[in-house]
Amino acid sequence: MPQGCAPFSSAEYDRRIAKTRAAMAQAGLDAIFVTDPSNQAWLTGYDGWSFYVHQGVILRMDGEPVWWGRSMDALGGLRTCWMSADSIHGYADHYVQSTVRHPMQDLAGHVKRLGLETARIGVEMENYYYSAKAHAVLTEELPGATLVDATALVNWQRLVKSEEEIGFIRKAARISEKIVQVAIDRAEPGVRKNDVVADIMHAGITGVDDIWGDYPAIVPLTPSGLDATAAHLTWDGAPMKQGEATFFELSGCYRRYHAPLCRTVFLGTPPQEVLEAEKAQLEGIEAGLEAARAGNRTADIANAFVRVLNKYGIERNGRCGYPIGLSYPPDWGERTASIRSEDETVLEPGMTFHFMPALWMDTWGLETTETILISETGPAEAVCKMERKLFVKP
Repeated sequence: MPQGCAPFSSAEYDRRIAKTRAAMAQAGLDAIFVTDPSNQAWLTGYDGWSFYVHQGVILRMDGEPVWWGRSMDALGGLRTCWMSADSIHGYADHYVQSTVRHPMQDLAGHVKRLGLETARIGVEMENYYYSAKAHAVLTEELPGATLVDATALVNWQRLVKSEEEIGFIRKAARISEKIVQVAIDRAEPGVRKNDVVADIMHAGITGVDDIWGDYPAIVPLTPSGLDATAAHLTWDGAPMKQGEATFFELSGCYRRYHAPLCRTVFLGTPPQEVLEAEKAQLEGIEAGLEAARAGNRTADIANAFVRVLNKYGIERNGRCGYPIGLSYPPDWGERTASIRSEDETVLEPGMTFHFMPALWMDTWGLETTETILISETGPAEAVCKMERKLFVKP
């Protein structure tokens, strides 16, 4: 297997291909067409900001994966994929955003040349990058093939991380520690939020020592005061204010691998209700980490956390986390298991999650979270090494 510029060893890509083909066989598939850029990168090493046009990977039961995309991006495939040049294909630019032709017409030609015109082919129906139009055209162009929903088939193979992947996540964690510390240090009354975010992004891209920073799949989420009652607001140019809490939901990123880390800063003296919530949250996190053991379920983590909240009279609904690792915008989650009471996924060593037991109350928000690694024995490891508390700046 050629190595090229791909970030992992040949043995690592062999492992990934073998796992995926086993899942394909179980699903009765002859091939899959993968459009999720995270899945493309996981299988082939492809890495480029080209996911705004149609592109993907064809994986059969034998032979190299085939990367297919826009002709100018095929050059990026040659630079980043581990496969030979014969497995990198580009379509002509007149297909791009055309009203009279569609890139899936070109893809169908490659599918036929690969002998898959009557095959059972899995496609990622519930995916940001595979449009309804794409599916309609591909179905029309391949009347003899059977296109079936294989959403998240590859995602589930990514759930248990290899040692090589865990090494990348640990590097991302070093960057996460740095950027959260920058956010805490810069937070002061009168400082414009966009200036804080500029420093966060500069620190993230600069990285730590020889660990260079990549762009994260989610931009910094940094709401203050009433805005912090919502989960996913970004920033504006308003100055930070005395008497408000600001949560910083951030992640360092190294070669597309993430280690999300959230901390909250209060400028001034926190109200007693915020301090009581902090106490409950921190105790609940410890309970969740204790439950996050190999052989337990993701539900056990959520239930352990919620039981502590209930003891303090705090009601919280919704999931408390999700798997993380290799990701592209718009999400650093892997979209498989969830840390919530109804999820029965069994925890295995090497799984990595963003344990995200945030509290969004009526007038403020409190986010204290950890990237966790399921260990061979004992409770989960918090990969980022940062004090777990509400940071108060009088």
